[in-house]
Amino acid sequence: MNMAIENAPERLVRYSDADLQEFRELISNKLNEAKGEFEHYQEQIKSFNENNKKNYSGLEDGSGTMEKEYLNQMASRMIQYIKHLEGAAARIENKTYGICRKTGKLINKQRLLLVPHATLSIAAKRNN
Repeated sequence: MNMAIENAPERLVRYSDADLQEFRELISNKLNEAKGEFEHYQEQIKSFNENNKKNYSGLEDGSGTMEKEYLNQMASRMIQYIKHLEGAAARIENKTYGICRKTGKLINKQRLLLVPHATLSIAAKRNN
């Protein structure tokens, strides 16, 4: 057995610069959309709070409480989504984007196009 081949470091596999540019644009668009949605939820929460101050009767009605909880929950989810997308953007810049954090192999491109912030391949996610 040839020792040079046996001891050779594994070739690092990553997406090409052209692929990374495609993902960069996708993530940038998704980030802009997510930030817009987050601002929308913030405005709705602010409006909801201002309307409740004007119409304060001592008791919040149940549907108002549910609406406020829903808006807060959606805003919180959007913050998490934005953080995940920003993490993906950082991985693109350091050229580790699309590499499964469990297996070290490339995540399928179709998966990344659907879930651009994915850090696990389908196989790794199933075994998780």
